[in-house]
Amino acid sequence: MQDSPTTITPRDTIEEAIVSGILNARIRPGTRLSENQLAGLFGVSRTRVREAMMRLETRCIVHVSPRRGWFVVEPSAEEAMMVYGARRVIEAGLLRSMRALSDDGRAAIRSHLAEEKAAMEAGDRQRLTCLMGDFHIRIAELAGNPVLTEILRDLTARTILISMLYQSDFHALQSHLGHCRIADAMEDGDFAKAAALSIEHLDEVETGLDLTQRPDPLSELRSSLSLPPRSVPVP
Repeated sequence: MQDSPTTITPRDTIEEAIVSGILNARIRPGTRLSENQLAGLFGVSRTRVREAMMRLETRCIVHVSPRRGWFVVEPSAEEAMMVYGARRVIEAGLLRSMRALSDDGRAAIRSHLAEEKAAMEAGDRQRLTCLMGDFHIRIAELAGNPVLTEILRDLTARTILISMLYQSDFHALQSHLGHCRIADAMEDGDFAKAAALSIEHLDEVETGLDLTQRPDPLSELRSSLSLPPRSVPVP
């Protein structure tokens, strides 16, 4: 019997696990994703794994290398700029389309900001990375457009991969304050201001990237051999 449209299939579970792993900063750019290992972990055939990976490839989350297998993407500097450009358009447009913030929505945002502050005080960078990205996804959920929510979720995952490659300093307080300003404008019902603040916030984050750096193709082997990180970027 075929799966019904509402059934959660192993393929969906594989995709969700990989995207969630990236959003939580547990899966790094360039990570190899073995079909055999994934098939064993999820109890499915390699064909089902391959189907899931091909879907992730269309979402620009993974890519396939001939005779080597599947890998999490390592966005180039040019791709990084395009991702941030897309996020500006989508997030600003999303906020401009909103008309009101419900009491539940207000409580959800304030709870999220409190989580960001607690993670910052605890020095939990991995948790912070997840929360910083999740803030934007939560806004999309509050706007009530599941199509844009999924698009923004993928863009946020790609943004986290970008930050792992190109962000040398983690400006947690700056990002948190940017989120607070957006939340304040939303609570005031000034969604045009919130949209402008979202663009300003993304501009600040992108400015903090060092796009002159290039991914180190030997980073995984370098780490395994306990060698120091490459200090000189490839021109």
